Amino acid sequence: MDNNIAKGNVNDVGMPLSTSGGTVTGDWNRDRSWWQDNYHTRPYATADRGFDDYEPAYRFGYGSASRYHGKSWNEVEPHLRSDWDRFEGRGQSTWENMKDAVRDAWDNITGKR
Repeated sequence: MDNNIAKGNVNDVGMPLSTSGGTVTGDWNRDRSWWQDNYHTRPYATADRGFDDYEPAYRFGYGSASRYHGKSWNEVEPHLRSDWDRFEGRGQSTWENMKDAVRDAWDNITGKR
């Protein structure tokens, strides 16, 4: 058996999920603490934004990876832009300010790095 599967480090289709600094499960409630501990190390993170600023983007990325399962980022990015504008949890954040954080979560969930 694949070691990732044995450890439970797979998404719902058996794909290993990992980040450069650890493993995500694909379940936002279980992974939230990893993002909270590591968001500041991500290349798009800025000193004037805290985890609370990025959290909606991460949650959106998780949900979108499931909603658009099997599609590439390039295929769905225009849809995600529109979806973000309707996403109630986004606060005042624009797509341009948060798309890199959304993509980060998307890439981690889909295994596309």
